[in-house]
Amino acid sequence: MSDQLPKKSNFSEWYTEIHKVAKILDVRYPVKGFYAWHPFGYEMRNLVYNKLKELHVERGHREAQFPLLIPRKSLKKESEHVASFEEEVFWVERAGKNKLEEPLALRPTSETAMYPLFSEWIRSHTDLPLKVFQVVNTYRYETKHTRPLIREREISNFKEAHTVHEDMEEAEKQVGEAIEIYSEFFDDLTVPYTITKRPKWDKFPGSEYTIAFDTLMPDGKMLQIGTVHNLGRNFSETFDITFENEEGGHDHPTQTCFGISARSIASMIGIHGDDSGLVLPPKYAPVQIVIVPIIFSDSNTSEILETCSELKKNLEDEGLRVKLDDEDERPGKKFHKWEIKGVPVRIEVGPRDLEKDSATLVRRHNGEKDQVPLENIFTSVETLFDDISKNMRDNALKNLNEMVKFSTSLSDAKNMIEKGHAVEFYWCMEEKCGRQIEESLSADVLGERLDVDGEENIKKECIKCSSEAEKLALTARTY
Repeated sequence: MSDQLPKKSNFSEWYTEIHKVAKILDVRYPVKGFYAWHPFGYEMRNLVYNKLKELHVERGHREAQFPLLIPRKSLKKESEHVASFEEEVFWVERAGKNKLEEPLALRPTSETAMYPLFSEWIRSHTDLPLKVFQVVNTYRYETKHTRPLIREREISNFKEAHTVHEDMEEAEKQVGEAIEIYSEFFDDLTVPYTITKRPKWDKFPGSEYTIAFDTLMPDGKMLQIGTVHNLGRNFSETFDITFENEEGGHDHPTQTCFGISARSIASMIGIHGDDSGLVLPPKYAPVQIVIVPIIFSDSNTSEILETCSELKKNLEDEGLRVKLDDEDERPGKKFHKWEIKGVPVRIEVGPRDLEKDSATLVRRHNGEKDQVPLENIFTSVETLFDDISKNMRDNALKNLNEMVKFSTSLSDAKNMIEKGHAVEFYWCMEEKCGRQIEESLSADVLGERLDVDGEENIKKECIKCSSEAEKLALTARTY
């Protein structure tokens, strides 16, 4: 297998190949839309999801796990919900040679698996709020072009949180907390995002409303990377979830759910990678530092290797993930190998470095070099990690902001979208106009922007019907 990558300007091909050459996913599994994780990719996955779990646990959520199989009668209980998944559900109809009395669905999402049990778990207002989450795979027979971590039939590592509250006021607070969790998560992941309230026709089925996090990928398409749903009482009424209130009466609680999949990893890979391979923020790199001895035929080989080994041990003792590449290969080949893996910092130690009791630190994301004293190496690396993460985050956000354009006309908006931009515009919020805008632009209306203020000194009128419009909306092509 070649370790040469296509140019990132050909993003679709680059994205597929980076999984192969960096050993993230193996795309050769013989079921379409299903992929196997390489150990290196799964180490990256664990670093990302450990952070995601931490953000939930510190806010009072507890991890649980619910079964994969859902009885047909449970899945079909909430009509609006099941209608959106009907054509995508995988069904199990046999066990060995025996036909099952009732077909079982592989979970397309878990509301109908969890909520029948919530009705058993919840009895009193003292049981609320209930805040649980799980990380599982979900299954949908996706008919569009499948793509690793972006559009799969086995949706990889879906973190879904589900909460139950006494009333709508508490549920609204939970929605705000979910937005805080996701904002902190993606900021830490150095992935920029927009936050929108999805239009009614694109909300999560059975919900009151949906809020979505999206990011713009290098091919000019928006990737939905997280969603937050206020479910109201729709599911609690359907699944007969009730609680005894403080007055002794019985009420249906209000619920929320919010999810993130391995698209979060896809966004980090796609946004930061370059023609040479992955570019990873230090916190989420399986290998944070690679040490490369620079050895010449007349150099003090044993002293260089001894210094590199001691350096590795000292850095590992500080909790860093370090590799010493002392293979019998040319330095250039080693550099290339670890650039593909996205290792944030390379430390070179050669004869000239030894003369000065120093080492050369090379940043993966921009190639800049520093020579630092060996005795200060850990402090230097810590500072460098912070600088790298901030620089990656700032550059990615700047690029996103530059790629989102404002428009007051559909013709201009269409030209911008053709060039790979997302477009802000004023919208009257009427579905008829929204649908016509989508048709005119061959793009999706992502809804009202919640993360930015409207344009100043602009007459605020709908881009389609010219009626008064206070809401700034966003449109883009999507996956």
